[in-house]
Amino acid sequence: MKVSDIMTGRVVSVNQREPVTAAARLMKRHNLGALPVCDDEGRLRGLVTDRDIVTRCIAMDYDPTDTMLREIMTRGILTCAPGDDAAQAAAAMGKEQIRRLPVTDGGRLVGMVSLADLARRGRCSAEAAAALEDISANIRRG
Repeated sequence: MKVSDIMTGRVVSVNQREPVTAAARLMKRHNLGALPVCDDEGRLRGLVTDRDIVTRCIAMDYDPTDTMLREIMTRGILTCAPGDDAAQAAAAMGKEQIRRLPVTDGGRLVGMVSLADLARRGRCSAEAAAALEDISANIRRG
């Protein structure tokens, strides 16, 4: 099965020149924990998470209305292509301990695949479960 068979094609994204508050509002409106950050041509430039906003903006006393997303986003993120094998994408997510993987075609954002997508829509639920186990392995229970 290919990533294109299970990915979410309609992805909420934000421009890298938008202020942090724009991402926070989109996250709240769409109940998201992460947003792909793109340039004007739709090319993926990074990813911003709610944690990035807290640790790289608020905790540093930066003003979220004046701080641009390009200043706090995570760069050099792992991506996959629509034609990639979904089981291999799941394995990569587990290895890198990530829950969401942007899907790009020629550098442009075309979708997003999550562990939930793999588990719900995919026939590779064993790979998704293994990836989730890998991601959760570093969480200590008290």
